[in-house]
Amino acid sequence: MTQPQSTDDPYLWLEEVQGERAMAWVRERNAESERALDGTPGFAASRTRILEVLDSREQIPYVVRRGPWLYNLWQDAANPRGLWRRATLAEYRKPDPAWATVLDVDALGRAEGRNWVWGGATAFGPEYRRCLVKLSLGGADAAVLREFDIEARRFVDDGFTLPEAKSEVEWLDADTLLVGTDFGAGSLTDSGYPRQIRRWQRGQPLAEATLVFEGEPSDVAVAAGVDRTPGFERTFFVQMLDFYRQRVFLLRDGQPVEVSKPADARIEFWREHLLLTLRSDWSIGGRVMRAGSLLLADADAYLAGERRFETLFEPAPGRSCDGHATTRSAVLVQWLDNVASRIDVWQPDCGHGWRRRTLAAPFPGTLAVSSLHDPLLTEDALAEHFLLNAADFLAPDSLRLGRVGSDALETLKTRPAFFDAAGMRVEQHFATSADGTRVPYFVLWPRDAVADGDNPTLLYGYGGFEVSMQPRYSGVVGREWLARGGVYVVANIRGGGEFGPEWHQAAVQRRRQKSFDDFIAVAEDLAARRITRPARLGIEGGSNGGLLVGAVMVQRPELFGAVVCQVPLLDMRRYHKLLAGASWMAEYGNPDDAEDWAVMQRWSPYHNVPAAAERRLPAVLFTTSTRDDRVHPGHARKMAARMTERGQAPLYWENIEGGHGGAADNAQRATMMALEFAFLWRELGRR
Repeated sequence: MTQPQSTDDPYLWLEEVQGERAMAWVRERNAESERALDGTPGFAASRTRILEVLDSREQIPYVVRRGPWLYNLWQDAANPRGLWRRATLAEYRKPDPAWATVLDVDALGRAEGRNWVWGGATAFGPEYRRCLVKLSLGGADAAVLREFDIEARRFVDDGFTLPEAKSEVEWLDADTLLVGTDFGAGSLTDSGYPRQIRRWQRGQPLAEATLVFEGEPSDVAVAAGVDRTPGFERTFFVQMLDFYRQRVFLLRDGQPVEVSKPADARIEFWREHLLLTLRSDWSIGGRVMRAGSLLLADADAYLAGERRFETLFEPAPGRSCDGHATTRSAVLVQWLDNVASRIDVWQPDCGHGWRRRTLAAPFPGTLAVSSLHDPLLTEDALAEHFLLNAADFLAPDSLRLGRVGSDALETLKTRPAFFDAAGMRVEQHFATSADGTRVPYFVLWPRDAVADGDNPTLLYGYGGFEVSMQPRYSGVVGREWLARGGVYVVANIRGGGEFGPEWHQAAVQRRRQKSFDDFIAVAEDLAARRITRPARLGIEGGSNGGLLVGAVMVQRPELFGAVVCQVPLLDMRRYHKLLAGASWMAEYGNPDDAEDWAVMQRWSPYHNVPAAAERRLPAVLFTTSTRDDRVHPGHARKMAARMTERGQAPLYWENIEGGHGGAADNAQRATMMALEFAFLWRELGRR
């Protein structure tokens, strides 16, 4: 049942992203916030310390392999927009590798008079001479694509070029692309992503590219994939029905043929194999495969209708799959054990199924594995090698090189310690939510802190899209919060993926309140354990986490002393009408459906702002970006305006560049973060 959209919103004009009146309002609010915060004691020193972390030349240069080269995008004080550069593995092993610059993004921006921000590159292998470079203006998701000759270090004359759009491309061959972009009227979904895939040949006008696949306007997007692994070549299309359900089609004899699978299962082809990740239980062949399982099958047999699987991971209480990577012969499965990472290595066992061994890796903490195998190479010396990143709240990241079949891990790079962690400690506790669910959270204690109920404390949460909040090392949080005596808390609330799909699905759509209840329960537990008290408790979240802190702020304002709300969703009546919002209805619900809206209206922050005379909200700072073309800046703008109208006193700061990350380079990011910490210490510091 649908209902008409209300038009009684007095702040619709703030949705005009670059509107003259809206931008004048933004500049006035920015000036107010800067006057209030950048003059606070220590602001300049804080910004300097933050920038030292972000610009440190000792950061780990993370890499992507293409043929004989490892590629990295490097940003520092001298290169704020970045150097795209490369080195061999032998060179990368050295303490100070001799990198070869491929493209200087700062120099390109200066030469062309554009504020380019790097968005990545799609290269054609196995030669990897040509690539499509993605460049955005100010950090937006929409970007231009331009063909680049890596060896000649120059853009290709009359090469493939796409204008600014949320485009996706795949190389079909050296002279042909599969392209999803804005082809004009009817070519985009309601969410603003490609609805059509066309085959575009070199020298052909884009408008004449041949339509090869098309989705529906209500889809989130469509995409193409090209697997050029020798002997296992495949072309396929993906129709994303919503954020979690998709249809997959293999191109056979020039026609897309659908692959049978559960709608919400993710499928991946790997040489002669097929990997299937389940998001809901699947009854098949007399068995029930549990949600959160990772299954492996013979690809040809599966496509022929056989349903025989090797179970590489099955969830258990406290355990969930966290992703996987493949080498030439092995599947490396990441999984969480009460929010701490482990990795299992699966290999064929001489014709007797598959055998598993758990990698001897640091525990507890967070592990992230990526393969160095290049499937396009028939001869590949790194076919069984992988990179393993390990980190914890108090232990800086280390990047190690491993090989399937060995427990030896060679440390390649380590991140420096940006703060003195001596005497600090980490604890894991559980709070009890409103429905009795036990909700874990981590507490990072600064040196010499005790549970006296008076510690300045910052509680961080996200709780959406099956994203897990795992232990990670933050030099900025360490310097600007822990080292200055603050307690830092990370909540693992429902809506996230810490305990698999069921943990996420427990708090989607009309059950969204459970995510907010979990966060509230953690806040109450912090007070019950005398870790802090409401006047000393700040909360922070971005994007979906901005919705989280906005919702709990208006529901339980007495629990919090300060709120940092970053690039948030807040107007849930119109979110699906703004930018990519329609793509998230599987997560939040459809406000045009009367029954959905009856539930959403109860927790939509924008629709529940009280008058200050009735109930005073905690101090709040909204931060967002004009160039965020994913979550519309109108959410934060309108919320700040409505709070001001109702006698509350929010601070608001909008970066004119930045995209969904809020900043386009480290200098902008340092300014934004320094404002946030200045606000938090002003509101929560001991007085």
